[in-house]
Amino acid sequence: MQHFAQISDPHLSSLEGVRARDLLSKRALGYLSWSRRRRFEHRPEVLAALRRDLDRFELDQLLVTGDLTHVGLPLEFRQALAWLQELGTPTEVAVIPGNHDASVPTPWQDTFALWRDYMASDGPTATPDSLTTLYPSLRVRGDIAFIGLSTACPKPPFMATGTVGPEQLARLPALLDSTAARGLFRVVYLHHSLLPGKDTWRKRLTDAAQVQQVLTRHGAELVLNGHGHRGHYDELATAQGMAPVIAVPSASALGLHGGNTAGYNCYSVERCDEGWELAIGMRNYRTGSDDFVAGESKRINLRREPR
Repeated sequence: MQHFAQISDPHLSSLEGVRARDLLSKRALGYLSWSRRRRFEHRPEVLAALRRDLDRFELDQLLVTGDLTHVGLPLEFRQALAWLQELGTPTEVAVIPGNHDASVPTPWQDTFALWRDYMASDGPTATPDSLTTLYPSLRVRGDIAFIGLSTACPKPPFMATGTVGPEQLARLPALLDSTAARGLFRVVYLHHSLLPGKDTWRKRLTDAAQVQQVLTRHGAELVLNGHGHRGHYDELATAQGMAPVIAVPSASALGLHGGNTAGYNCYSVERCDEGWELAIGMRNYRTGSDDFVAGESKRINLRREPR
């Protein structure tokens, strides 16, 4: 049996002391949101409790599904790198960016390059110059293939949409097919939801239909996302069988503005006669005792034809 976890939307960075000239863009709106609301909602003490709770588990991989920052400033990327290093090594922790991390166009070397080792696929790769050359990413841990998609790209003010884009979509089918041929449990993880109706129009995945079409044709065993700060469980019918589609809340939220209180999911995967057995265990933040406790759990048999 193998174990992994997903956390999302920690919004861990602080904008204290940011200079006004750094906010002459869409970032000004993000700073206003942080100063009025987000800094009270996303709390470092919750992330400290999260780290203590993660230490309880021996994980084959920890997935961080985006929005580590508030407005994507270089200083926030440095703060996030220090936090990632506390969570684990790049081999142990896999990151995809979110829309807040790509709020506006930024120099690669000052921002995403800092997270490169945490975003990269297994093995040596050429130094990428954009997110669309780095993703889709592939990490194999035992019987599990973790396939990351980036939906992060700059958008106009007031828009929090995401886009996978034609380059990633062109490479995704081969990854899904090759890992299926190896008999691996395929976990596809991205920031935005690929399901209609989960996010408002200004927060949607713009090419969700195309992503869903690829997964429907080529299959996956599990699809994970964040972005909405709410937990959801849905299912996607694929040519190879049903795939759960699961969203987790923010990892740092107090739930002051209608979203869920902080939470994350632990997963266990084991082969069985019919295919795979997937166990899902939710971990929920408890404000009174400043810790995470077990929430709802679920076991699912995923039938797959032997290859």
